[in-house]
Amino acid sequence: MRAPRRPIHVATTWVRRQPPKVKAFLAVVAGMTALVLLRFIVHDHDNLFVAAEAVHSIGISVLIYKLMKEKTCAGLSLKTQELTAMFLAVRLYCSFVMEYDIHTVLDLATLATTLWVIYMIRFKLKSSYMEDKDNFAIYYVAAPCAVLALLIHPSTSHNLLNRILWAFCVYLEAVSVLPQLRVMQNTKIVEPFTAHYVFALGVARFLSCAHWVLQVLDTRGHLLVALGYGLWPSMVLISEIVQTFILADFCYYYVKSVFGGQLVLRLPSGVV
Repeated sequence: MRAPRRPIHVATTWVRRQPPKVKAFLAVVAGMTALVLLRFIVHDHDNLFVAAEAVHSIGISVLIYKLMKEKTCAGLSLKTQELTAMFLAVRLYCSFVMEYDIHTVLDLATLATTLWVIYMIRFKLKSSYMEDKDNFAIYYVAAPCAVLALLIHPSTSHNLLNRILWAFCVYLEAVSVLPQLRVMQNTKIVEPFTAHYVFALGVARFLSCAHWVLQVLDTRGHLLVALGYGLWPSMVLISEIVQTFILADFCYYYVKSVFGGQLVLRLPSGVV
């Protein structure tokens, strides 16, 4: 007699068999449901932004543990770490000159740990770095973000250069994970610590996106006016949504793998 399948396995099997349009619809429904729950559970929605940065820090801590315990950086993208350090450094500068608060402290801690990860990959564990798999050119990401920041940036009273830098770090953060996704696409197999790290990034991105969306809803759109006029307010929201959806597919397979008891995540072709 066959053992009954677990509900989570039945559900994931059913979702996997659905056409792309149905999957996209289910993803939107799940996202909206999560937003509604967060709106009622979390009273101060600024806490979501702090939580997003805290989860990002936890993800970096997982990487540090991997590097120290396993003495290997296989499967990690040095370019994603460099892009992360870049946007954190720019955001830290903007935070110091524009709005010093708790986010500044969290960004400083995350930047310090990210720089340590870069040092380990570049020098201490260079022999295990999969340079041939980490083949996403940084300028494909950084250059368009710089051009976009020059064209579309905040219209606040701050110095023009600071406003452009602020926009640059927002755009760069949205796409900084692309080199890591390319590495996973090339290898097809993601070991546990790397999977935990990328999943933490996905959770952080969702919390950050939820923070902005709920803030706009709570202020009935007045937040968009406070951010300035023109295309900038819309670009902030679009950037948050883009970085969430970039990682959504991976997070689905991560959750499926965890509930299925698989320690190593195997990605189907075309997932990332």
